[in-house]
Amino acid sequence: MQVILGANGIIGEELAKELRANYTNDIKLVGRNPKKVHAEDILSTGDLLKYEDVHKALENAEIAYITAGLPYRSEVWLQDWPKIMQNVIAGCIAHNCKLVYFDNTYAYPQDSILQTESTHLKSKGKKGKAKRMTAEILSKAIKEKKLHAVICRAPEFYGPGKTKGITNMLIFEKLKAHKKPKIFLKDTVVRTLIYTPDASRAMALIGNTPDTYGQTWHLPCDDNRLTYKGILAEISIQLDRTIPYKVLDSLVLKLASFFNKDIKETEELLPRYTIDNIFDSSKFKNRFPDFKVTSYQQGIRNIIDDYALK
Repeated sequence: MQVILGANGIIGEELAKELRANYTNDIKLVGRNPKKVHAEDILSTGDLLKYEDVHKALENAEIAYITAGLPYRSEVWLQDWPKIMQNVIAGCIAHNCKLVYFDNTYAYPQDSILQTESTHLKSKGKKGKAKRMTAEILSKAIKEKKLHAVICRAPEFYGPGKTKGITNMLIFEKLKAHKKPKIFLKDTVVRTLIYTPDASRAMALIGNTPDTYGQTWHLPCDDNRLTYKGILAEISIQLDRTIPYKVLDSLVLKLASFFNKDIKETEELLPRYTIDNIFDSSKFKNRFPDFKVTSYQQGIRNIIDDYALK
């Protein structure tokens, strides 16, 4: 059995589809209010902050995937992420279960240096610290050979369906609501974004490939990176109309942070939107040369169709 811990988000949902399509029919979805992706899915209601719930969820599991999301609040991340990881590691050890951890790049330095699997985790932000602590707990357990586990790391999302992320929120969701898209700080710096179905497909492949364990893997992204100006230009081409947008400067964002808690919570990430973000996924591409990465042009096309943008 393969178990998805925190299965209600877009990554867990797409992962369940990929696992059933290509790897197993024996899938359990775990969460506080899990919902079936397929009629045959097994549901398990549980709180990952409670070890007894995790232990029960992992009974008869061969592989567990952490795809959980937490409320976008720094103090919640600092308190809950390390606890979740400790509970899941203990549960995997108890059931002799492999672990695949879906991680982000919050713990990486906020600079324009090429990001690889060996990049040091040294972000000074609270969310970055929370993710660094969590990754270090798992890395230590791997090094001590307490379990077979692998870290799958992804940059910022974009994609269809329930995809959450700054790009979707400020561009595609604005367009869906017939509002002007917004860009943080600069529209001329290069972004590396991962198409969410690609992230889940790649994670399923890694989880079901025995020699990938004990390592960190960057999940695959299109290397033909775009700026936000380029993304809006591509949307304009595909919709056959010019899309006007607004670049929000630091003063506007600072003022907005006093009134909008979500903007306040993004403050530690803002330096990333003033510099090129180059996330390297060549290790994955070299190991799995037949994996087809979705181009930005095709990803944008898919989102336009999914959102029914005109």
